[in-house]
Amino acid sequence: VQLVEFGGGLVQPGDSLRLSCVACGFTFNSYHMRWYRQAPGKERELVASVTSTGGTTNYADSVKGRFTISRDNAKNMVYLQMNSLKPEDTAVYYCNGHLGSSNYWGQGTQVTVSS
Repeated sequence: VQLVEFGGGLVQPGDSLRLSCVACGFTFNSYHMRWYRQAPGKERELVASVTSTGGTTNYADSVKGRFTISRDNAKNMVYLQMNSLKPEDTAVYYCNGHLGSSNYWGQGTQVTVSS
């Protein structure tokens, strides 16, 4: 089982960034997928989630209207489009797949928003 995130980087406030996560080793289209983030000194927080079919999405209040989660089950990919980025969005972003008691994590990708 492997989840690999990519697409992070250093951007300025107001910029956009798209994170991607590729999955292998499990039945991706059966799993609900989530993006979490963890800023230095803070607990890991749930940012966005999408159901296995992609039919339902949910967002943390702090990113609602700015971030969009999506998935492509044919490619085993999940994405996080981040617009209007703010310095407080700076964190390591993690891809997560879960189904029942199964819970898989990626290694994370750093997003830094700074002028």
